[in-house]
Amino acid sequence: MSVNIFALVIVLGVLIFFHELGHFLVARLFGVGVEKFSLGFGPRLIGKKIGITDYIISAIPLGGYVKMVGEQPDAELDPADIPISFTHKNVWKRILIVAAGPFFNFLLAVIIFFGIFQISGMFILQPSIGEVQEDTPASRGGLEKDDLITSINGVKISTWEEMADIITGSKGRPLSISVRRGDSTRVVNITPEIKTFKNIFNEDVERYVIGITASGNGFSKDLNVFQSLSQSIIQTYNITVLTIKGVIKLLQGTISPKTLSGPIMIAQMAGEQAREGATNLIFFIALISINLAILNFLPIPVLDGGHLLFFFIEAVTGSPVSIRVREIAQQAGIFVLILLMIYVFYNDIARVFFS
Repeated sequence: MSVNIFALVIVLGVLIFFHELGHFLVARLFGVGVEKFSLGFGPRLIGKKIGITDYIISAIPLGGYVKMVGEQPDAELDPADIPISFTHKNVWKRILIVAAGPFFNFLLAVIIFFGIFQISGMFILQPSIGEVQEDTPASRGGLEKDDLITSINGVKISTWEEMADIITGSKGRPLSISVRRGDSTRVVNITPEIKTFKNIFNEDVERYVIGITASGNGFSKDLNVFQSLSQSIIQTYNITVLTIKGVIKLLQGTISPKTLSGPIMIAQMAGEQAREGATNLIFFIALISINLAILNFLPIPVLDGGHLLFFFIEAVTGSPVSIRVREIAQQAGIFVLILLMIYVFYNDIARVFFS
């Protein structure tokens, strides 16, 4: 349990710091004064004031905030503070300041993946056969366990992903597959067949296959700085797209809301990753950072996405949304978030203690 709590504090601390750092740096870039930069909520534990900014660590490590000068539209301001007031900045600058928080969570994921690729390289899964399923095109074509596929229709194959893409894209057309078996090489003609599978969202999907599984053999490929950067951006993008699809499926009812997790489950998972090693924990931070970014972009008042919605309306109409409308929306947003928090805590408790 102590490992779980310690890992949770590390995960949340890193995520919150980067999120709030995004708001802080862009606010300062545009000349907005920052009164407080807090990691956590509640009573102040430690801190130091530099200039007008009070940098503090607070008692409850479940969030954080950056308090800017003139953040509230109806706040009374000293005329001398108007030049550094958030509310008095151009709407597009306010949009960038608010969007910087979740953007920095995406940036954190890119940085983490970049570091992992630079240190460990990229794992390449070889197109080596681990199992040939019975009564499939592969078994009828004579493929065997430990065969290494080297080319398809004359196209050189070096990874399992390349092989799978060609088979899936064949649309059932015959394929000329070169395989290396021991010291010999042979060519077999195989026609993929269409099968129905369950995807990660438990939906039925059809794709062309030949009936083989991977052996799991592979190697780590060293990447240069540019390759690592490219792969880290691709990795972040792919996980982001998958997560957004998951949110959409959740709203559509395809995915059960029981899959939602809260702090208890995150603590348990963080503890498990910490026990597996530092790399696993760091990778886990990147995944949660992407999820946090997407969550904050949702157009729910109180979240960054809600503020962005108001500012975009202001940018289009030329006038800010009325304070009364904002107050009602904020109250509704708080109500929704409280319900969501209660539900995810219920899910966590049910999974941890009753499953």
